[in-house]
Amino acid sequence: MNTRTYSPIIELRQYTLHPGRRDELIELFDREFVETQEAVGIHVIGQFYDLDDPDRFVWLRGFNDMAAREQSLQAFYGGPVWKAHRDAANATMIDSDNVLLLRPALPCPTSGFTLNSSERGVSDSNTAPNGFVSATIHYFDSAVDSDFINYFESNIKPILIDAGALILAYFVTEDSTNNFPALPVRENEKALVWFAGFQDQAAYDQYIAALSQSKTWNDEILESLKQRQIRNPDQLRLSPTSRSRLTGRI
Repeated sequence: MNTRTYSPIIELRQYTLHPGRRDELIELFDREFVETQEAVGIHVIGQFYDLDDPDRFVWLRGFNDMAAREQSLQAFYGGPVWKAHRDAANATMIDSDNVLLLRPALPCPTSGFTLNSSERGVSDSNTAPNGFVSATIHYFDSAVDSDFINYFESNIKPILIDAGALILAYFVTEDSTNNFPALPVRENEKALVWFAGFQDQAAYDQYIAALSQSKTWNDEILESLKQRQIRNPDQLRLSPTSRSRLTGRI
């Protein structure tokens, strides 16, 4: 299997759409905006239906570094494909500014996604792949430091795995200035974002049940997180589109 790790810089993008128009955007995106972004150096990692909001589209893309991000975004959004389809895409959206700019969590620079580089559905497929992805966003009042990353590695991650999760990747917010201001990001956030994969939604439900029965999770981990967090975490339940490279499956 040909695998590679994606990417030192990640965008987690959550779009709020006009009611009933998500399928329209996904069809357009998967047909027109996958290979054309990758042609200018953007890694299109995953596209998802948000299972808790029928009018939200979530996707992930990556870059080799911040300089590459600026160059690639200029090339794509200044190029012919976006110009040809931007009106149709923008017409489906109410808001596209809910974006977290992320990087791998030091001291674990290999905490990014490792994917089968050849695995992606064909552009005319109407069948969503099996698999299920959850994304958890924890918010802190200061930058996530190496001590907390070590705590995540040694205390939190093993419990998640024992409960049935495949930890796909985890990141912290990138504090560099947004170098493509035409596309806003949520600045000044201090977050840890981790992604878990499951064979299907039933496996995810079993995982949630296992965590709820874990004394260590409830009495130690959740209490420790409550002391560090400034608000409750966001929990995204995501179903991959037919062309998402990231599916959650092993």
